[in-house]
Amino acid sequence: MLFALKFVDRLLKWSSLVLGGATLTFMTGFSVWNVLIMRKALNNPIIGAEDLLILALVVIVALSIPLGARTGSHIEIEILESRMSAGFAKWSMILVKLLGSVLLFLMMWRFWHSGQNAVRFGETTQQLLISYEPFYYLLSASVALYGLVLLLEIWQLLGSGKVDTLQIDGERL
Repeated sequence: MLFALKFVDRLLKWSSLVLGGATLTFMTGFSVWNVLIMRKALNNPIIGAEDLLILALVVIVALSIPLGARTGSHIEIEILESRMSAGFAKWSMILVKLLGSVLLFLMMWRFWHSGQNAVRFGETTQQLLISYEPFYYLLSASVALYGLVLLLEIWQLLGSGKVDTLQIDGERL
């Protein structure tokens, strides 16, 4: 299982750096081009620019969900943990992660189902009429990866009693 966790860590780092970086570069360049050149200088903004930027934001969110889970950046409220015994804290964390993974796999299924029906129900962007179908699939894969991360963290908890989060410290991908 350690191999699976290392593989997921490398996948999350790579996808965040390469795909997330490319998406942010597109958003920055496209926004500057549309606002400064096309809108302000030429008074002719790009039709559908907002659609493309909104879809790029969906890509950024989809890429950040499993990475945030693995790095431990999602919000946790640990009010009672200091008052719990170590065993009870461990098993309550396992239960919470197990319930979370079940919920995430239900979300994955619903996102996939929504992607299959997006064309039929006409779910598109407002101006360019780009179908939401591939973005539902991307969100489905992202949520499934988050569920897998939770299951691997349960495996870590069962083995060592603690979760080692992913550290992004400039090492080579």
